[in-house]
Amino acid sequence: MTVLTIRDVPDDQLQTLKVRAAQAGQSLQSYVKEVLARETAKPTLGEMMERLDREATADISTRDVLEAIDEMRAGR
Repeated sequence: MTVLTIRDVPDDQLQTLKVRAAQAGQSLQSYVKEVLARETAKPTLGEMMERLDREATADISTRDVLEAIDEMRAGR
């Protein structure tokens, strides 16, 4: 596992992290690792746009859609 060092963290931000870690019953290290895990688990807007673009692209023609509608109506 890699070691990560963060320098020049403003005092007020560090104090907030320490308080939140204590409230969660965790060490500062564990709390920050959890924050990083949550953040990296969420896709960025760019990643979501790429995914939506991939999923929205389909090789379906208008004819295919109309035939599917007709089949559904016939099955009623």
